[in-house]
Amino acid sequence: MGKIAINLKDGSLASSDVIVGIDLGTTNSLVAYMVGENPTTVKDPDGSSALVPSIVHFDEKGNIIVGEAARELLVKAPERTIFSVKRLMGKSYQDVAKHKNFFSYQIIDDDSESLVKIEIDGRFYNPVELSAHILKYLKTRVEKVLNAKVNRAVITVPAYFNDAQRQATRDAG
Repeated sequence: MGKIAINLKDGSLASSDVIVGIDLGTTNSLVAYMVGENPTTVKDPDGSSALVPSIVHFDEKGNIIVGEAARELLVKAPERTIFSVKRLMGKSYQDVAKHKNFFSYQIIDDDSESLVKIEIDGRFYNPVELSAHILKYLKTRVEKVLNAKVNRAVITVPAYFNDAQRQATRDAG
């Protein structure tokens, strides 16, 4: 277990040990940090919302778009826009096969018990990779606000998540 440097005078963390909290949600996600005893959620650049749609879009050029911009592309290119990835965390194709028509993107059956895969342009992504893109976006967002690198985070998971789903969330982090 690593050590966390704390200023004993005011109880603050050393700047190199910034720890943030992330709610990786099914529909929306957000990131927050502590200033003294006050939690502060990180809002978008125009200050209107702390919520980030938990959506990842892959454009034709290979660019990855996350959040509100990806949500706007959900209608234009639903087959390239991944939503509700949290519902797939730690699950195999057999776990979600009866619900596959809920999704507008291609869920792959590879006849195995491994994590479900999603295909876009011949490339296969699993829920851990897709969630990692959302987490990376949130990390970048909070680093801009704090003007500091973030290497530690607490990521929430629902109480109903099983061990495989919790581990998949850890792996994404």
